[in-house]
Amino acid sequence: MGNIVVLSFVYLVGIVLLLAFNELNYRRLNLKGEFTRKFAHFMATLAVVPFPYIIPSHWYVLVLAILFFLALFITQHSKQLKSIHDIERKSIGSYLLPLSIYVTFLIANLLDNKFIYILPMLILAICDPIAAILGINIKNYNGRIVLFGHKFNKTWLGSGSFLVTSFVISLIALYFHRHVFDMKTFLLAISVAVATTVGELISWRGSDNLTIPLSAVVILVLFL
Repeated sequence: MGNIVVLSFVYLVGIVLLLAFNELNYRRLNLKGEFTRKFAHFMATLAVVPFPYIIPSHWYVLVLAILFFLALFITQHSKQLKSIHDIERKSIGSYLLPLSIYVTFLIANLLDNKFIYILPMLILAICDPIAAILGINIKNYNGRIVLFGHKFNKTWLGSGSFLVTSFVISLIALYFHRHVFDMKTFLLAISVAVATTVGELISWRGSDNLTIPLSAVVILVLFL
């Protein structure tokens, strides 16, 4: 137990250092808040991918998630940590990230299947920032998606890049998990990619931090 407490504290310190480094770059390099926010999202989410192998109980993850949530809440209302909060759009994504990590970990822990946590976190860490950066910064030939008369707040390039990267990550991860490349691996990868892309597409105000991993979890629980 002592080792887990120490490791949890190390993770907490690591996240604090990451946020401090991100804030320093934001101020010195005059970077856009959208960019530094996505960088922090990428690094923080990627850092928690190994959780199932080093943290045995969801209670430790819950404590870390609560501390992270409180830090975000306090810094936003005290107008600090602008590298995270300085964005023009309204978003609750930063608050949903710790919730997403905990809920996904809890489900995987209860089902005793580490992969159900790892793949959704990899997709959330990698695909979401790629889609956001491409969707926001590339304007030419990149209009918002319109389906069945409804105009979504997502772009074709953003969602397209999300679909492709999600499929590639899922295919590789499933191959290493199942130790075989067959039709089931291929179809599962496609299903996860489509489900997470739809989860990202229909999200609102940053809720994709929750809808993306949970979409992947549903597919994995039903068909893996």
